[in-house]
Amino acid sequence: MDSTKTILKTAVKLAEDLESTAIIVSGNISLEGISTDMPVFFSSRRSKSIIDHLVSTTKHKEEKIKGIADRVTQQATGKINHIEDISATEYMLGELEEGLVIGIIETTDSIAVIVHNLEDNQLVKSLKTCEERLPSELMRSVLRIAFDISSTGREGKPIGTAFILGDVEEVMVRSHQIILNPYVGHKDEDRDILNKKNWESVKEFAQLDGVFIVSDEGKMEAAGRYLDIDARDIRLDKGLGGRHVSAAAITRDTVAIAITVSESGGLIHVYMDGKELMSIESTERAMCCNNVKKGCQNH
Repeated sequence: MDSTKTILKTAVKLAEDLESTAIIVSGNISLEGISTDMPVFFSSRRSKSIIDHLVSTTKHKEEKIKGIADRVTQQATGKINHIEDISATEYMLGELEEGLVIGIIETTDSIAVIVHNLEDNQLVKSLKTCEERLPSELMRSVLRIAFDISSTGREGKPIGTAFILGDVEEVMVRSHQIILNPYVGHKDEDRDILNKKNWESVKEFAQLDGVFIVSDEGKMEAAGRYLDIDARDIRLDKGLGGRHVSAAAITRDTVAIAITVSESGGLIHVYMDGKELMSIESTERAMCCNNVKKGCQNH
């Protein structure tokens, strides 16, 4: 048995012994021939080989060795961060349960195994803060839609939008329609953002100017709404437009939570109490195989 297979089997056994919530594989690694009933997520992000560094450099031997060590460390750190980000993403979207995640990472010609506790993940902590104010199902449904809009836009065209969640009465007082409200007169079941059947229409209306207003219960109260809010004292990162500033400001003056999607770059931001609570720069997803024993692989 080669060393790679031994490491992979050890990683799977460790995950099972620790009763982990999942295994996440980063890199071009196959678990072929290794059985487990545990959910396994595959992410194919790969690092540039350090061979290129060896060939191109003209430095002395000591400098080469230091350069290689630094590059390996950088790659390993990037892969660990990637595992943590992917873990948080799948947790936020309801694909992972809370607990330990075993990461198997490929760094150039090496393989490493890490243990990540989702309770320590900053994005997970931020989501839990939101869930103290809004139902978790509502947060995760809107985040799923935001991820879809960020990743694919609409009909191949990038779009930006914002969802204002909760405290509907106060938010409506501080806003007005800039187009006819497409949700007026519709039955509750047709305005329910928790129902996946309504997600396509939500993404269609996301092309409209203005924001969505969503109740604590997940009912779409309005789309195409303009926020009448004084946002002069709101301080956000440079490059974020008026939609983000207004969304942050409405959370300062109400107990609502705002989720925005940038048209340029597709970044997702979550605002609460007038401040940025969460920034999601990558909406990369991992492919899940729920049962490796049945032969699901990453190729």
